[in-house]
Amino acid sequence: MDISFKLNPEVLIGADTISMAGTIASRYGTRMMIAADHKLNAQVVNRLKEILKDSGLEAIVFDGIEEDSSAEMADNIVSLLSAAHCDAIISFGGFKTQIISRMAAIMAPMKITSFELLDGRDCQGKFFPMLAIPTEGTDAFTASDFFLAIDPRNKLIKSISSPHNLYASIIIDSNLITILSDNNAPVYIFDGFFSAVEAYCSAKANFLSDTLLEKSFTFYAKLLKKSSGAINAETFAQAGMLLSIGSSVSSPGIGAALSAAINARCGIPKPQCSAALFPVIAERLVSARPEKMARVASLLGAAKAASAAEAANTAVEAIRNSMTALNVPLDLKEQHIPLDRMAAPADAARKLEITANSPWTVSEEEVFKILKQIL
Repeated sequence: MDISFKLNPEVLIGADTISMAGTIASRYGTRMMIAADHKLNAQVVNRLKEILKDSGLEAIVFDGIEEDSSAEMADNIVSLLSAAHCDAIISFGGFKTQIISRMAAIMAPMKITSFELLDGRDCQGKFFPMLAIPTEGTDAFTASDFFLAIDPRNKLIKSISSPHNLYASIIIDSNLITILSDNNAPVYIFDGFFSAVEAYCSAKANFLSDTLLEKSFTFYAKLLKKSSGAINAETFAQAGMLLSIGSSVSSPGIGAALSAAINARCGIPKPQCSAALFPVIAERLVSARPEKMARVASLLGAAKAASAAEAANTAVEAIRNSMTALNVPLDLKEQHIPLDRMAAPADAARKLEITANSPWTVSEEEVFKILKQIL
């Protein structure tokens, strides 16, 4: 298989890498818009403003992005970008902040609305330079030329094309990744691990993606062996970036689509949805990609088997055992989600282009079976 790969943004990972934000942003102008997560500590946002100021830059802050903010929030950011004559946007916060900021960076030069973008408007020509400072790590779509967003009109997910060189830089400051300090840390690790496994087993996987994703496995497996209080944020950041790059060379699959779909319709955090889907999708991957799932089983500490097929069969049990040991829910049944409510979102997920890259036939019946297992 031919491999075509180019990573445009400069990526910085480590403690206090936010200190480089001013130096990097100054390459793109003098007026910056900081699109900040509302839950960020004001002192942290002010620190970023001071870093930009020290580099001779002006910065205005929009800190209205919350976990339940809709895609229409991007329209507000675009209006402020235009009114303030900003040269670039700095997305500072979690996954929702990154998605909304990415939409705004695409929308602003074209002067289009979020609904036009969600409806498939082609915006590959112009865009605002975007410097990303994610505080929840990166995901399977960070380095890809598309990402998923929720259409607020029907709470269905849509795939949005993203210019190849949209990012000016991605700065991952391990000191700012606060999600690892609470009891939900294992859920975020399983979310990343699941995304990496799915891309690893994808029909689009190749030598380069395998190399990157296997390395991310070793980091995720290492993190899972630690207690929540001892999780190393820099290791988590490195695992996530390897996942992002590996997925961009390969492809996410139906698991990524379904977790986003459940989150869109029901508001359950996407990492929790991904964790619940992990063992269920893994059962399908064992049959489709036994050699690769045998590798996953070994990283999770499963006993050695006589053949790859036998080893692969231990992967699902190893995943479930690991989740149980870390008190990660194996399903979403406690959420009491009516199966009927997920019919339209699941159909939208199944019809996404990435679903075709799953290494097994994803029929309506199969998606229904998956949902029955977790809901």
